[in-house]
Amino acid sequence: MGKLYLVPTPIGNLEDMTLRAIKVLKEVDVVLAEDTRTSGKLLKHFDIGTPLQSHHMHNEHKQVEAVVQKLKAGATFALISDAGTPAISDPGFLLTRACVEHNIEVECLPGATAFVPALVNSGLPNDRFVFEGFLPIKKGRQTRLQQLAEESRTMVFYESPHKLLKTLAQFVEYFGGDRPVSVSRELTKLYEETVRGTMEEVLQHFTEKPPKGEFVVVVGGKK
Repeated sequence: MGKLYLVPTPIGNLEDMTLRAIKVLKEVDVVLAEDTRTSGKLLKHFDIGTPLQSHHMHNEHKQVEAVVQKLKAGATFALISDAGTPAISDPGFLLTRACVEHNIEVECLPGATAFVPALVNSGLPNDRFVFEGFLPIKKGRQTRLQQLAEESRTMVFYESPHKLLKTLAQFVEYFGGDRPVSVSRELTKLYEETVRGTMEEVLQHFTEKPPKGEFVVVVGGKK
C-alpha cells in the first residue's frame, strides 16, 4: 500500500512553507496540484523536482479511482491546493474519502489555513465557532442566511472581492447592521489588512474603498 499526504502550502508569504512540507513533496512519487502552473512556481522556488499532476474540482471525480489504484500498488502521492490546506474550500475531500474507504493511509500535515489567523485576530469569541466557507451562490443561499441569523457561535466565511459588498449587504439584512464583524484580506501578504466594526461600518468602509484581494469574514454570533 502507498500513502496519501495532504500538504498545506502558503496562503501568500512563502516563508510559511514548513520544512516538513518541503521534505514530503521531495520524497513522494507524484504531487497532485489544483493548478500545475501555480504549484510549479512554488515547487521551483523550493527546488522540488517531483512530477506534477493536475487535480482540481473539474477532474477530481474522474481521477479518484485511478489514483486509488496507484496508491494500492504502492505509489505515494501528495495533494496540494493553490494556497492553504487541501479540502478546506478546495479539492481533497473526495480523494481522502476514497482512500479511507480502501484502507489507504492518509496523513495531513499541519500548516497554513486562511481562516485561523483571521479568526484569532478578529477579537471575536473563538472558543466555539462555525466554519461556513463560501456561501451558496444562488440555490439555498437565502435559506442558509436565515438559518445562520440564529447562530450563536462566531461564524467564518470566505468571499471573493467582486462578491464582498453583496455578501456584507445581505449580512446587514439578515444579521442586523449592529452585528460585530471582522474582515481580513490578503493575509500574510504585503497589503494584509483587517477591518473591524459593526456590519454597517464595515460595509460602508468597503463601499468607499473597493475591495481587492481574497477575504475572510468573521461574524459575531447572535446574542
